[in-house]
Amino acid sequence: MARDPWMHVNVVESPSRGRSTLVLSIAGSDSVGGAGIQADLKTFAAHGCYGTSALTALTAQNTMGVQGIHRCPSEFVAKQINSVLDDLDVRAIKTGMLYDAETAKTVVDTLKSCFSPSGIPPLVCDPVCVSTSGHTLLHEDALEILMSELFPLSTLITPNKAEAELLLSKMGPEFLIGSLDDMLTAAERLISVGCKAVLLKGGHITARMEDVFATQTKSPDVKVNKQNLPGENMEILLVGSPNYDTLDLVVDVLYQRDGQKTMFVRPRIESSSTHGTGCTLSSAIAAQLAKGTPLEAAVEKAVLYTNAGIQTAFLIGKGHGPLNHFHNLRDSFIPRTREIWKEYVEHDFVRQLGKGTLDRACFVHFVRQDYLYLKYYARAYGLLAAKSTSFVLIESSTQTILNVLHEIGNHKAFCAKFGVTADELENTPESAATTAYGAYILDTGLQGDTTKLLMALMACLLGYGEVGLWLKKQAASPNSWVVLDGNPYQHWIDDYAGEIYQAAVRIGLETIESCAEADPPSEARLSDWTKVWARCTRLEKGFWDMAMQLGE
Repeated sequence: MARDPWMHVNVVESPSRGRSTLVLSIAGSDSVGGAGIQADLKTFAAHGCYGTSALTALTAQNTMGVQGIHRCPSEFVAKQINSVLDDLDVRAIKTGMLYDAETAKTVVDTLKSCFSPSGIPPLVCDPVCVSTSGHTLLHEDALEILMSELFPLSTLITPNKAEAELLLSKMGPEFLIGSLDDMLTAAERLISVGCKAVLLKGGHITARMEDVFATQTKSPDVKVNKQNLPGENMEILLVGSPNYDTLDLVVDVLYQRDGQKTMFVRPRIESSSTHGTGCTLSSAIAAQLAKGTPLEAAVEKAVLYTNAGIQTAFLIGKGHGPLNHFHNLRDSFIPRTREIWKEYVEHDFVRQLGKGTLDRACFVHFVRQDYLYLKYYARAYGLLAAKSTSFVLIESSTQTILNVLHEIGNHKAFCAKFGVTADELENTPESAATTAYGAYILDTGLQGDTTKLLMALMACLLGYGEVGLWLKKQAASPNSWVVLDGNPYQHWIDDYAGEIYQAAVRIGLETIESCAEADPPSEARLSDWTKVWARCTRLEKGFWDMAMQLGE
């Protein structure tokens, strides 16, 4: 079998691997698809979770506003929730638009009937009161139910400025939020309603770096999490910048019951694509909590995800358009190179493999060259280990090298079946295609960062996984041209379509997504990575070309 050294890579598994992580959204429907249940389900899917839902209301709305609301009967809301929870192991719950007191009370009572007080999964409550366009989405009589009964069940509540002010008005004198200090005070007061944490969103308040510094000075125990900004002791990198003193920032404040306070600080994005921002953020947090991510880290990841959704949004509608919920890295580099990707996956070498008609000499030549390529591949993973800063990635890179060494034995055994001795395999002249590909990945490793090198190695991993799945899919079609019974290459096809290799593909995708999530790329950097991916895809196709040319 060729090219499968990732198959036994040892990486710490996320809770979502091997089974579906289920999340429940209890919220209203948005006919334009950018907020409410629709945004929640898209966000859950983007985070690798399976989304379920219980509708509280239907809305007729678009990017310009809400034209009407149709309430769902409370008894049917309860039936939806019970239906989901009776059957599925839900790992987190998010509530959004609850509309009125009866619905809110029904949700609380249903959740209490389904879970013990200590057994309820992480619950994120987004106290949706007003739409982006200014339409009221929550009756005032529901506020008391939220504050007295739902918030105490909640892991986190996520009000924005207007919602926080409305909630605070029910707790005492009017309190207007106009600064970062006010946000900290408001969050501290809101924690008294019994929730475990408050995330006060700052999208409606503009701050500057001097405001962040001033708040830090007054409250030294407040952590500052800078996103897309220089980190601690790196402010000098911004000094002298013409925009340093006037850079508009968005600051979200996380206040936890144990007193931990964190400000998430990032540059403000001027965009009209903000419809459903609050829904997206809260559901992203719920998805992260469902996967076992600690609260502060869950908020950090969710804020970055939501911010990227605004940055990459398509222009939709005449008003406040929706975010781009599917902006993961994999959705960037494969679609951008779809033409060469298709030529690679559906290459004539692959088609003849599927038919079982591939010339034996072509296949043996391919395997012999693959043996030589694996030397480059192993060395590239040595570079990746050297560039890695976490033991998890160092371990996975090292394990891959060990797996390559194991695969060398498989190659020797495989070639022996075709009459090629170990000495002949070792002394195989290296083709130009092998040299070009191997030299390129090593050069990328020497000059690029960790993620760039990973991109160079992904075309091999993902490509063979896609080829296996494509052939299996074709084989399942009526009157298929793929022949599996009696096919001399069936074992090769089965291996790459099999669960072991496909699990390796999932690990590879998770690894590269994690790298991009930890260090979000600029558009220029993403373009650079995409060029690397495209180049390696062409080089992979060149391997097929090289094998086919032998038979010409």
